[in-house]
Amino acid sequence: MRHIVADQPVGRFPDAWRACVGTGRLDLALRRDYHDSLAMVQRDIGFRHIRGHGLLSDGVGVHRPYEYEGTRRVHHSFGYLDQIVDGFLDLGVKPFVELGFMPSALASGDQTVFWWRGNVTPPSSWSEWADLVRATIGHLVDRYGLDEVRHWPIEVWNEPNLTDFWAGADRDAYHRLYEVSAYAVKEVDPALQVGGPAISPGADEWLAPFAEYVTARGVPVDFVSRHAYTSGPARHVPFGTYQTLEPATHLLEQFAAPARHLADTPLAGLPVHITEFNSSYRPDNPIHDTALHAAYLAPVLAAGGDLVDSFSYWTFCDVFEEQGIPTALFHGGFGLLTHRQIRKPTYHLYAFVARLGDEVLARGEDHLVTRHPDGRIAVLAWGPVDVTGREPVPERHTVELSVPLGPPGTASAFLLRSSVGEEAGNAFAAWQEMGRPRSPSPRQVDDLRAASEPTRTHRATPVVAGRVELDLSLTRHEVTLAELTPVVDETPPWCDDTRLLGDRR
Repeated sequence: MRHIVADQPVGRFPDAWRACVGTGRLDLALRRDYHDSLAMVQRDIGFRHIRGHGLLSDGVGVHRPYEYEGTRRVHHSFGYLDQIVDGFLDLGVKPFVELGFMPSALASGDQTVFWWRGNVTPPSSWSEWADLVRATIGHLVDRYGLDEVRHWPIEVWNEPNLTDFWAGADRDAYHRLYEVSAYAVKEVDPALQVGGPAISPGADEWLAPFAEYVTARGVPVDFVSRHAYTSGPARHVPFGTYQTLEPATHLLEQFAAPARHLADTPLAGLPVHITEFNSSYRPDNPIHDTALHAAYLAPVLAAGGDLVDSFSYWTFCDVFEEQGIPTALFHGGFGLLTHRQIRKPTYHLYAFVARLGDEVLARGEDHLVTRHPDGRIAVLAWGPVDVTGREPVPERHTVELSVPLGPPGTASAFLLRSSVGEEAGNAFAAWQEMGRPRSPSPRQVDDLRAASEPTRTHRATPVVAGRVELDLSLTRHEVTLAELTPVVDETPPWCDDTRLLGDRR
């Protein structure tokens, strides 16, 4: 079936997908391989904010208690934090500040999470926690300027509804943490943005009580945050995890949940930030490395901005150590494989979306047609995905479009098509075919890097009555970007390509 794309836009393409991206714990940003990876991501995609755990954990070293003349005192040290934030800003990305986890010397217990042992217990002193928040945010304002930091959202904690991330998943204790933290932030400047409750999927019952608490006590809240994943229980194997997945539409349903649950509360209408989303939250699940994953998330990137103000992919990079030092070549993020600079299909999906236009001319279950201000057309198309096992995925999928292209009198268009799929742009498949080498040789790394690049094809295509008939045949799990540019023919009259080998008359 051919889809006729109207000349007039049907809406704007929100860039909520680009508003934020996730990262491993913040002190990883002190590593060169991490910084190099982020530089490449910013060059190809360009996120506005970055969010990670551990700002106040021991690894960043902000909270430094000491004893002097028999009295306990606290020194706030910002050397590592400054290096981290300076590095982010140098690459054009701003912090989405997460207040957590608890410094060990301020913690009320010894419960920790992850290999790097982030403490997840309430503070032993609420006043000292408030001082820590006030000092940290105040330092950021002093160093980077109030006008700058006012644009950095500040989120209180991470997934407090889970016992792994907040001792006992104590909702009342979290409400107190939020209140103390929010007031501390606002004492630095009332216009700073603070919000929560940063809940995990399946905890929407926390939203209404959170709204009731902050409303009853007049606690400031500028945005609501939540996470979204579609993975089931983890089945562990040595150095890896397998999980079932729900269809990608479940991610969009989770995006829409906060607005629905808060519709009749004073928090209705506040910005909603999905501060983590993905298929699986596990970095050691190989699903992240596959072509299927890119096609799975394509409709989410195409439609998610209609539902929320931001949705942050978890995470951008394989420099990521929640479960320990990675043992596999492919691990977790959509982006680079450490210093090897090998891209994954989902990385290319984001890079394709970064090349779309602002105007939406058409959207469907397998395509999004956009137009740039200069008239260029960019089409994102993707093959079907079935994660339930009920609907076998065809080996070929066709998207047929009739696309407007001007200005009047245009006779030809230049079509550039970039694709990733089960074969194209799929370093993971190439690694499997190599026998899954644990430590690839330099030659193998070069081959993997080459295999990770999308395929690109180009041709001239006719424009008839102001339209291009675009037939895109997609292979299994393919994601493709088709860019159409009107051609202005500047060929000189003496040019004759039939004479490339000279005259043979």
